[in-house]
Amino acid sequence: MPATPAWPPDSSPRLFVEQPLAESARIRLDGAQAHYLLSVMRLKDGDVVRLFDDTAGEWLARATEVRKRDLILAVEHQMRPREIVPDLWLCIAPTKKGRIDWVIEKACELGVDRIVPVLTRRTVVDRLNLDRLRAHAIEAAEQCGRTALPALLEPVKLPALLRDWPAERALFFADETGGVPAFDAMRARPGPAAILIGPEGGFDPEEREQVRAHPQAIGMALGPRILRAETAAAAATALWMAAAGDW
Repeated sequence: MPATPAWPPDSSPRLFVEQPLAESARIRLDGAQAHYLLSVMRLKDGDVVRLFDDTAGEWLARATEVRKRDLILAVEHQMRPREIVPDLWLCIAPTKKGRIDWVIEKACELGVDRIVPVLTRRTVVDRLNLDRLRAHAIEAAEQCGRTALPALLEPVKLPALLRDWPAERALFFADETGGVPAFDAMRARPGPAAILIGPEGGFDPEEREQVRAHPQAIGMALGPRILRAETAAAAATALWMAAAGDW
């Protein structure tokens, strides 16, 4: 007996939309999204598209009223609910454009719930285009099958981050001077957590002492090699996901 093909096919386009999704909803697309579906994917009347809105999960929609510059997607049914997101925040000092874009993309792919840019004394970038970074997160979510987007917060200075830190959340920070092996530290402290990654060049000595003195802070070591900030962020996130059982 021939195998039943998966439906919809894996090649069907997948898009994030701002409009709320529900059965029988009609979603009008124009601009870049319409161009992608019409000119790149060559979508025609009756073709299917997978949609998610960060709230209602993933839905199957069918193209109707396909025109030159816009189209209507008729939402048919929910394919799966919004995913359960691991309770992990990534707090990272912004790096140069391109590198911080990569961090946002990989944090989304790995399942991070919240991304917090942290300004330190050695941070080389103090202004971020949050709209551009959110676009990178959306693109990553579209490609990796996420139904939830990571929250992207406004940049915060390190002292303010530490002052307002929630008492129930562990703060694992990459300590260049040494610490507990990261995986061991994370397994020993389950529950809500965050990973703090410093800037290129690391925290200055006073900042490091401020972090160490925080009651929720746990210094961790990420192996014997020196890692770039973006590499450390991805490595630490992957270790936490493994320790938490998400992988």
